[in-house]
Amino acid sequence: MPSPAFGALGASFTVARAMQAICLISIIGMTSNFIAEMVASNQSPPHVLIGTLSVTCIAVLYITISYILYFDSLLPFLVSTGLDSAILIAVIVVAVTVGKPLSYLDCAALPSSGATSSFLDSVGINMSKVNYWVWAGASKTTCYEMKAIWGLSIALCILFAFSGVISVCLWRRQMVFAPAKDVEDN
Repeated sequence: MPSPAFGALGASFTVARAMQAICLISIIGMTSNFIAEMVASNQSPPHVLIGTLSVTCIAVLYITISYILYFDSLLPFLVSTGLDSAILIAVIVVAVTVGKPLSYLDCAALPSSGATSSFLDSVGINMSKVNYWVWAGASKTTCYEMKAIWGLSIALCILFAFSGVISVCLWRRQMVFAPAKDVEDN
């Protein structure tokens, strides 16, 4: 089955969608693991992580459907540009809210061994509310995991901006090279 013939723009769109899928699925896996650790320690996951998981799941659904439509040459590129822009805004919000407290953490200074749950049980006893950056600071692994989520969110900002621009270019190309419509239908 041949792919749509959009040249370099089409190849760029395909690569951008593939990279978005990789980033989004990675974020879903790491965020889900992080939430599972919190639930296992009888802590409620923070709204930031629930929001991150929600945004990424919706984005995976969108990029899957949009690429299927693109592959079948049914994707309205102008609508795709608008939706890419909307998801870009959501991913920017995720990157900023997740990254603000994480930017101060030094993962290399954290201990390599020890159980995250033991640390958090101690923190939970001594604090009324456990925030996600406290969880991220529990060990090197969780710290690097949260920073990876943050870094992939930043990468998604770039990728969704890129795919939005590519969609505009594909829409413009489609308008320029579209067959002229005959008013009299001859």
